[in-house]
Amino acid sequence: MRSNPSEYQLVAPASLQAVVSLLAAEPGAWLPIAGGTDLMVQYAAGKLPARKLVSIWNLSELRRIEVLPDEIRIGAGCTYTDLREHQTVQREFSLLARAAAWTGGVANQNRGTLGGNIVNASPAADSLPALLVYEADLILVSVRGERRLPYREFHTGYKKTKLAPDELIRTICIARKFSPYFAYTRKVGARNAQAISKVCIAALGRRGGDVVEDIRIALGSVAPVPIRLVETERLLLGQSMDSSLLAVVKKTAIAELRPIDDVRSTARYRSAVVGNLVTEFLEKLGSSEF
Repeated sequence: MRSNPSEYQLVAPASLQAVVSLLAAEPGAWLPIAGGTDLMVQYAAGKLPARKLVSIWNLSELRRIEVLPDEIRIGAGCTYTDLREHQTVQREFSLLARAAAWTGGVANQNRGTLGGNIVNASPAADSLPALLVYEADLILVSVRGERRLPYREFHTGYKKTKLAPDELIRTICIARKFSPYFAYTRKVGARNAQAISKVCIAALGRRGGDVVEDIRIALGSVAPVPIRLVETERLLLGQSMDSSLLAVVKKTAIAELRPIDDVRSTARYRSAVVGNLVTEFLEKLGSSEF
């Protein structure tokens, strides 16, 4: 049954300060809404509990992409289209640009926001593995001020985060140091377009000669939260890539994974796919000119 609009209250303050003041006055009472690509699906299905909604869609403070000498700062209200079309994102953060292009169709990309993708906390979200390998930081804002939190610490469990009831994500910050890295990403779903991932991977690697100097591998849609394969990464550091190493790494990645069964896929399938994707990434890293 479709939700009854008369049961909801919607306000649209003109500034970020007005929004956080509203959240502080009634912690937990107001639900921020930006593009609404997830919330409106719940609303249309009658699954969004009646509550107060505060629109943050038109806040200029959240819609900027700032390119600084040492980092890029992406406003939480920036859309997937903003990311996909931004030249610095395309050139230096291709994993994020590709994830933005994979998310839904053009209409969703025009409305859906990076901050909403993070706060919605779906383990199948396409952008989150990229944020993990880029080691992004989040700037959270409230009337109490700002705090900077490493993104890797943000998710505490399925659909659970460290965002306080009176806080918003204002900015996503990523260091500008990944141009020398080989970037690899794949999304495995039921079809080529508008599919929720069965498995998605984002990975970065840097070689010094034949030796792995740095490696980052992140996965989505395989666990309650997006994950980094830290043991697999540790195994690869300082190693020269050959066929015997790849065989060991594949087994290590599968053992570290501990995947989930759900309506989209099975743990067995996810394990097999992850092993193959990690191997493909390493083979391409080994043959790259980076």
